[in-house]
Amino acid sequence: MADQHLMATYNRTATEFEQGQGAWLFDTNGNKYLDLISGIAVCGLGHCHPAVTKAIREQAGRLVHTSNLYGIPLQSQLAELLCGVSGMDNIFFCNSGAEANEAAIKLARLYGHQKGVATPNIIVMENSFHGRSLATLSATGSRKAQAGFEPLVSGFVRAPFNDIHALEAIAENNPDIVAILLEPIQGEGGVKIPDQDYLNRIRALCDANNWLMMLDEVQTGNGRTGTYFAYQHSNILPDVVTTAKGLGNGFPIGACLAKGDAARVFQPGNHASTFGGNPLACAAAIATVQTIINEDLTTHAAKLGAYMLTELKEQLKFANYIKDIRGMGMMFGIEMDSPCTELLVLAKAKGILLNVTADSVIRLLPPINLSEEEADLAIKSLVKLIKVYAADERGAERRAAARDSDDRRKSSIQSN
Repeated sequence: MADQHLMATYNRTATEFEQGQGAWLFDTNGNKYLDLISGIAVCGLGHCHPAVTKAIREQAGRLVHTSNLYGIPLQSQLAELLCGVSGMDNIFFCNSGAEANEAAIKLARLYGHQKGVATPNIIVMENSFHGRSLATLSATGSRKAQAGFEPLVSGFVRAPFNDIHALEAIAENNPDIVAILLEPIQGEGGVKIPDQDYLNRIRALCDANNWLMMLDEVQTGNGRTGTYFAYQHSNILPDVVTTAKGLGNGFPIGACLAKGDAARVFQPGNHASTFGGNPLACAAAIATVQTIINEDLTTHAAKLGAYMLTELKEQLKFANYIKDIRGMGMMFGIEMDSPCTELLVLAKAKGILLNVTADSVIRLLPPINLSEEEADLAIKSLVKLIKVYAADERGAERRAAARDSDDRRKSSIQSN
């Protein structure tokens, strides 16, 4: 397909998909791929899930859009479902994770102004990712992503991830802090999982300082980590939680959920979205959420994810080129000791779709309803791929080192 009319914002491969079914994708040449990235954690129920497909078809034949000037019954139904599973009080619907985080940032600033803070600041984390709009890019902890887009939005204070003492020091020295925004598990940052008590200690710190605890669950929400939201592993409630990606199983929808004082910050005119929470998006999300709940897919993701993590660690335990293998639910990171983006090409050639983030972390985000047979196939294929790739890489390194040594030896002989 000619792409001369598309902006060059992606390094796309030549592969084009035309059909999907469950954990499998089929390209225009008839090749079959096991999708272990799920559209970057979007298709948590796999591709073309029958319940979601049915909901979209039926709703598209009834009503697609009216705008938020009028009541939208499906929006109310979805809000009730999400509040019930999350423990939150109310929700603002939008179209993406970046928009959900924009809403959270605006909410925190308005919360601060309502408390009399003239320049409200939000603590954000190093190596975080919150989106590519200007405010969410400013909150993101990646200079590579930010480069060239200065001046960035002010009002963010950066802290190292998984370091409660750094947060305590900021609390002592910055009276303008009004909120903390972080991912429970850093996805783009390399699938980094914090200490077990980290979120609990942040909750206590926010309570002590009257800050909002805001969690970006765009990637970790909707059953991905083995509970509906990742914060539920810690038995806490945040003040604000954002989600998107897996919420509509491929149909664009995002949400900013709030509780307590945070749920009362926004009033008419403070924030809005033309398309947010339209009937079609809500129908897709309702089908997705109901399927996750009714089929208890969080439990499935927790059990199957634990099995996959154990098997990957066992089968790669003697691989000295692997620094760490970590995961929670159906979210995994296999950290190599050097950049491994070339592995994507080798994997795709073998019919496996995966992702590399932070240059050296193989990130796996399979559908949360992956079957046991597909899990075993994924493990077998991945272990083989990694071993072949590592052997080729080490062989190339040894050959390069030998060539350098030989060149130095020849140079030394000639100089003498």
